[in-house]
Amino acid sequence: MTGPATPPAAASAETSAPPRTTLLIGVLVASAFVMILNETILSVALRDLTVDLGVSTTTVQWLTSGFLLTMAVVIPTTGFLLERFTPRQVFIASLALFSAGTLLSALAPGFWVLLAGRVVQACGTAVMLPMLMTTVMRLVPPQRRGSTMGTITIVIAVAPALGPTIGGALLSSLGWRWMFWTVLPLSLAALAIGAVWLRLDGRTRPVPLDVLSVLLSAAGFGGVLYGLSAIGESGGGEHPVPPWAPIAAGAAALAVFVLRQLRLQRRDRALLDLRPFAHRTFTVALVLTALMFMCLLGAAAILLPLYLQTVLHTSTFVSGLAVLPGGLVLGLLGRPVGALFDRFGARPLVVPGALAMAVSLWLFTALGADSPLAAVIAVHVLLMAGLGLMMTPLMTESLGVLPDHLHSHGSAILATLQQVAGAFGTAVFVTVAAQGGAAASGTPDAAGLRTAFAVAGCIGVLAVIASLFVRRSPGVPDAAPAAEAAGERRDKALHH
Repeated sequence: MTGPATPPAAASAETSAPPRTTLLIGVLVASAFVMILNETILSVALRDLTVDLGVSTTTVQWLTSGFLLTMAVVIPTTGFLLERFTPRQVFIASLALFSAGTLLSALAPGFWVLLAGRVVQACGTAVMLPMLMTTVMRLVPPQRRGSTMGTITIVIAVAPALGPTIGGALLSSLGWRWMFWTVLPLSLAALAIGAVWLRLDGRTRPVPLDVLSVLLSAAGFGGVLYGLSAIGESGGGEHPVPPWAPIAAGAAALAVFVLRQLRLQRRDRALLDLRPFAHRTFTVALVLTALMFMCLLGAAAILLPLYLQTVLHTSTFVSGLAVLPGGLVLGLLGRPVGALFDRFGARPLVVPGALAMAVSLWLFTALGADSPLAAVIAVHVLLMAGLGLMMTPLMTESLGVLPDHLHSHGSAILATLQQVAGAFGTAVFVTVAAQGGAAASGTPDAAGLRTAFAVAGCIGVLAVIASLFVRRSPGVPDAAPAAEAAGERRDKALHH
């Protein structure tokens, strides 16, 4: 049965966001881009830092691993923070921490001060992405969430991809400190603009902070990520502390953490509410997101540069340029894929995306020492295109099925999983690459990398199977009542 036609003016009002909403989301996206760019900008400078700071390679790796470890510890608390404080308060605190950490890093006289600056930076960065996703869920009507979340894909995908390229360019002409001096004015400008324009003062709840949950979360997620990072850094070789010890301790702490959250959430006092897992669509999207980030960060960000530099013997600069086209494709697909999601739902995009990801990972197993660089770039672009078809629909679908009061906790779960899955993928693939060669010397060679890509291909096959469980999203007309309710919430939020 066909309902009455919607007047054009009404349709336009329903499908377009107020200019104030666009401005607010734009400020958040730009801020998150600057902050996440800093996550990988230092990766190309580690060799120079070992010489300049007089520390070992294993020690200097903690400038990256410590950043990720802090992110994994802080992100689970963002659900509590976004309920207890207004978005404006969280935004200002996040940018202030990041700016202070950036200044401390730029002025650092030695390694330990630089590491402290990176930790402070990570504390600010960890809060930004969950807040960005939660804000989109609050302000954007359901039929436009896909295209808006596509913009966030640019932040998640392109910023880490551009980090090494920008870092390499700065390092080739200036010192490593300029990686922080260049970022500092951008973060201060974002802080000033946000302090003036970000007036998204929503309702808060005086949620008490459960200190034991914070400690269990830090021990659990920190222990697991530390162990996984230790495996990845050692390449499966000897390590002062057996990597599986902190992983086992972290897993035990996480088990206690989960039991405590299940008890506390009955009184709405959980640090990280686990009720999003009761939604089938959220859980399926979460599994696919984990498999996707294992391949994105483990295979595309780690294995491929290893192959380019150790097998094809390309320079760091050429390696960075070789992966740039794929990163740009992933970012450019964000908004178009989001618009397609708004029209057709997740399944028609996620299934072919998973297929493209699996096919490209298996194509990597056919690469050898005589493979042309153009072929490597083409396969990488196919991989990024597949990931681009999956990322925006999965993020939007997973959070879109949750009620309003669970958006902040759902985004915190999603962001935490991305960190842990990326670390797990890196640890597994680097270990397989180091141990899978014919000589088993601990140094990745063509045979070891081929074996690691085969393992990644198996994960791609699992992603294809999991994608078949993605449900078709309801049509846009069915979302009209939800859009009207979202519009009312948006107007209340913007009233301030």
